[in-house]
Amino acid sequence: MDPRIALALPDIPPDQLALLLGAVTFLSFCLLWYALLERDASAKRARRIAQVRKELARNLDRSPRRQFAAAAVATASRVANALRLAQSSSVEQFRERLTAAGLRSREALAVFLVAKLVLPLAGGMAGWVGLALAEVDVGLSTRLTLLLGAVVAGFYLPELLVSRLAARRRARLQKAVPDALDLLVICAEAGLSLDTALNRVSEELLRAAPELSEELALTSVELALLPDRRQALHNLAKRVPLPTIRAVVSTLIQTERYGTPLAPSLRVLANELREQRIIRAEEKAARLPAILTVPLIAFILPALFVVLAGPAMIDIADYLAQQ
Repeated sequence: MDPRIALALPDIPPDQLALLLGAVTFLSFCLLWYALLERDASAKRARRIAQVRKELARNLDRSPRRQFAAAAVATASRVANALRLAQSSSVEQFRERLTAAGLRSREALAVFLVAKLVLPLAGGMAGWVGLALAEVDVGLSTRLTLLLGAVVAGFYLPELLVSRLAARRRARLQKAVPDALDLLVICAEAGLSLDTALNRVSEELLRAAPELSEELALTSVELALLPDRRQALHNLAKRVPLPTIRAVVSTLIQTERYGTPLAPSLRVLANELREQRIIRAEEKAARLPAILTVPLIAFILPALFVVLAGPAMIDIADYLAQQ
């Protein structure tokens, strides 16, 4: 070693040097651990919930029911492609009904078409087997009528189910529109464009109203991609056949065409929708006495008669027994 370097270094005993190196190593480890430590408990909890959901989804994908459903959908798609059911003239009408019910995939259309083909045959076979096993002596005309009814019921059953799903979805959308419009007013007053405002509202409503969030997100994408922005708004009104959505779409189209301020127009519309929601709630409250009349007569009045007239009837029965 160079004597000048040796003179510059302090004379440290080996044991103290070892302690100093150990302390420096320990402090370095503590600093590294503190830097990598998760300080946000909510983020840690959200990450754990996402991991649990992923594991549950993986387990569901491996379940026999999910595998059977996937096999049934694949079979229906192959049958629809083999029979060319998607080339019929009424396919576009069926696709609009499925879209209104929230079923946009191509597999959903294939399953619907195959169900309309298979269920009438299945209904007729089930009716014939049921009549054969029941051994009921009915005439030929009655038997044919029952079989024809089973076939017609099987033919219209998919449409009834889709209509039921669409009605429930419209009810959920109708309930979420006023809140979404209030959020849209806030975004418009904050200076956001229509595309950004719709995207932000869809993110905020992702958990509270997933159906409306999906529609608004799709409209935001169409506004960015389609050459005619009004066509994207018309598509929204077409996918969601509600008077409130049509009013919102008309307001947005007017602002796009004439350049009127977006926030004041949406605020006026939001006030109108809020008043309509209050009026509907008052109408339901006004119908409540008429709705409660039947349960009152059927369940409460008989118990009231028993309580009031019961002791008198018991006394009369005892008096007649003593005579």
